Amino acid sequence: MMPLSATRRALLAFAAFALVAPGAAHAADRFVYANNSNYDTLDPHTVFDTARVATRLNFYDGLYRWADNPPRLIPWLAKSHTVSEDGLVWTFKLRDDVKFHDGTPMTAEDVVYSMERMLALGLGASVLFKPMMEPGTTKAVDTHTVSFRLKEPSAIFGSLVPDIYVVNSKLLKKQEKDGDWAQPWMTRNVAGTGSFKLKRYDPAVGFIGERFKEHFAGWGPKSLDEIEFRTVLETNTRVLGMIKGDYHGTDGYLAPDQIERLRQSPNVKILEEESMRVFHFAIHNDRPPMNDVHFRKALAYAFDYDGYIRDIMKGSVVRNPTIIPNNMWGAPKDLKGYTFDLEKAKAELAKVKGPIRPLTIGTLAGFSETEQAASLFQSTLRQIGIEVKIESAPWPTVSSRMRNREQQYDMVPYWKSTYYADPNNWLGELYGSRYIGGGNVSYYKNPEADKRIEAALVSTDQEERKRLNEEAARIVFDEAAGVWIYNTKWFGPYSTKVEGIRFSPIGNGQDMRWAYFK
Repeated sequence: MMPLSATRRALLAFAAFALVAPGAAHAADRFVYANNSNYDTLDPHTVFDTARVATRLNFYDGLYRWADNPPRLIPWLAKSHTVSEDGLVWTFKLRDDVKFHDGTPMTAEDVVYSMERMLALGLGASVLFKPMMEPGTTKAVDTHTVSFRLKEPSAIFGSLVPDIYVVNSKLLKKQEKDGDWAQPWMTRNVAGTGSFKLKRYDPAVGFIGERFKEHFAGWGPKSLDEIEFRTVLETNTRVLGMIKGDYHGTDGYLAPDQIERLRQSPNVKILEEESMRVFHFAIHNDRPPMNDVHFRKALAYAFDYDGYIRDIMKGSVVRNPTIIPNNMWGAPKDLKGYTFDLEKAKAELAKVKGPIRPLTIGTLAGFSETEQAASLFQSTLRQIGIEVKIESAPWPTVSSRMRNREQQYDMVPYWKSTYYADPNNWLGELYGSRYIGGGNVSYYKNPEADKRIEAALVSTDQEERKRLNEEAARIVFDEAAGVWIYNTKWFGPYSTKVEGIRFSPIGNGQDMRWAYFK
């Protein structure tokens, strides 16, 4: 008997998973979202990206929550907080009416366990907390009060608490084996308080969640009974599915030509919002020849910024000369950015001391803009004598490689999304040495930039923080630590039957508790 093909296996898996035809989603009041990346895990403490943010936003809750645009913090699991005079102790008063999906009441002990688990695993959002907290410094003051003691005052800690996703400590302790913090179990299961409970999950297909009727935030007169997030890597399949009505939502950062296709469909509406999502090439600064500033400057001068924005993005985005979004404080307003100038690129290349070898660019399968940017760069770099090989892989694979100094590609075009509204979200995480191996996948290190990034993290003076971030951004810019291209606008495609989408640059409209069918 012939073995099943990969396509056949996927189709059978999908049929068993969905149980209903795509069009039947309306009858079940199920919202179906076509995602451009795999959901390879459900563990909220091991991933920290927007490609898989739907699992965190819908199955879990944090102490506070980001909402709306511009993003603002709203109380969520916590009702309020205070900060000690020395800025080291943050104390949060928790709600007393929160239940996990299995009915267990949430207490301060669950928050303590969640922070300890995150720090111990060293994955996901832990990259933000490990530099400022030691294990054992989160305490349950009483049943509904929790405190965090920091190593030093932090200007951004309050903005990070939405990423402390609280898990059911009693349930997880039963699943732990040999001190593994139940990580294998959490890969395929949910232990949260979120707006939706897990109904079905297949890492090859996606997940289905059903409304958690007992959620502490309550529900309006209209809401979704079920949500389904499917992995659909092919852009054309996602677009056709939206046009046919098989999907109710998909990626809000599609290429302009695909957005125009969707605009023509009577089944689709496009929601438009300003965003803070910078598209750039991460350059491996710690590997020859990219560890030579002249080589990096040659790269910076060899990308056709205007051509990419005009011809590929159809003018739907704006040039962003540094890693900080133009519309964020801390971005140097006078920097115009590197320009496409092959003569300057050749001049910089002539100053490179070591040998010049072919480069490898890693692109994101299912994200056509990354592949188009890489192809354009490949063409222009060849004109100055640099050969480029392009490798495409799903985001989880690329993301994993980026966080390994040896396995990281020479360059990766991708977006830095908004996880909290502060310059450190972009500048610090991508170029501060404290984040190397986490967000700093460029493996860039500069003592002068670090000094300013670190000072900005502890200062409570807004003007001083603005100045420090601007100065650090200039240093990173002058050293061409990356190739920064544009800040984007979100064009969210949704079914005309869907209302209540509440967009925030943090989460990109995938928090489905607000949505409903007409």
